[in-house]
Amino acid sequence: MTTSSTVPRVLRDRNAALCLTGSLVSAFGTSSLWLASGVWVKDLTGSNGLAALCVVALWAPTVAGPALGTLADRCRRRPLLVALNVGLAALLLTLFAVSSPGRLWLLFTVLFLYGAAGVVQGAAESALVAAALAPDLLGDFNGLRTTATEGMKLAAPLTGAGLYALGGGPAVACLDAVTFMAAAGLCALLRVAEGHPVRSGAGWWRETAEGVRRLWGHPGLRPLVGAGGTTMLFAALGSTTLYAVVDRLGHSPAYVGVLYAVQGAGSVAAGLVSGPALRRLGGLRFAAAGIALTAAGVAARAVPSDPMVLMSGAAVGLGLPCVLIAALTAVQRETPGPLLGRATAGAHTVLFTPNVAGLAVGAVLVGPAGPVPLCLLAACALLLTAATLAARRAPGTPHPATGSSPDADRA
Repeated sequence: MTTSSTVPRVLRDRNAALCLTGSLVSAFGTSSLWLASGVWVKDLTGSNGLAALCVVALWAPTVAGPALGTLADRCRRRPLLVALNVGLAALLLTLFAVSSPGRLWLLFTVLFLYGAAGVVQGAAESALVAAALAPDLLGDFNGLRTTATEGMKLAAPLTGAGLYALGGGPAVACLDAVTFMAAAGLCALLRVAEGHPVRSGAGWWRETAEGVRRLWGHPGLRPLVGAGGTTMLFAALGSTTLYAVVDRLGHSPAYVGVLYAVQGAGSVAAGLVSGPALRRLGGLRFAAAGIALTAAGVAARAVPSDPMVLMSGAAVGLGLPCVLIAALTAVQRETPGPLLGRATAGAHTVLFTPNVAGLAVGAVLVGPAGPVPLCLLAACALLLTAATLAARRAPGTPHPATGSSPDADRA
């Protein structure tokens, strides 16, 4: 089945189209606020460090992903998503009170709550989509959602910057609030038969642990999610070299924006082909191919050439989403519905928390080490990850010598 035949099939599905539109609208508002919040703090304080804390505040709740995801398994997912979107819209309006450095605590609090709600939203949406769509459409849907969100990352920051210049931070917050209200309306239109969740009575932490055990104990999920986290760690490490790479080429720092645009275009393309590629290659080989392509892109940054650096951006943009799409699609397919919120949030924690660690380590090392050693180190680690993943057999694949499957051996 080709891309041209699967994309219309996904878009003809009413629930899929509504979910994709909601993701598109939300990504537009979130990307606009993400840029504007840092500029807002910089304008009020003049501090680069405080401006960088905006990203930290948004990402920090990811660490508690499994516990937050438990909420998505304790509630009906569609009403939960509607309530979260409406609540975030109301929360953002409090940012109209941020007018001086003394009130920045309010902005950071809102960003932290925004990030926490985003973790719950991601878990609930993943579970709702898995219930609403046919299993063979999940890979295509996740790819198209990647295309939509990455496409918004190309356009929304410019819109956010322009709106900030006209009306300041509150204007961007108002725009984001409007997008959340629109997303709430789209969620309300979904037609999904949801029963009331069955409470196990085990308590919050035991329920959280059940999701983690499912994720880490499953022979098909553990290698994919673990490889995804490793990939994000070293891809982030490599990304800290971008400003040094641009300086080495003799360009101004603004040229980094060109590289990000090329990378975003690659990610848009990756989302369009991911569904058919997943069916043809399987999750392990699809993810391994994407990681290897990411490694090649990171290594290419070490070459002092404009064409090579531009091609490296396209390669990273095309390769990096592959392991994420493969891992999250596998979680949706292989996890029972009652556990899916916790498992998805746990997967997000494993996949995205290393991104922060990679950025922190790279920020410390890029000055004394320079861009070339860091790029080559990250590329080698990514290649090793790809090779390790490619060497694994999918669960149920017969052993060459015995003809029995790994699962059968354990039985």
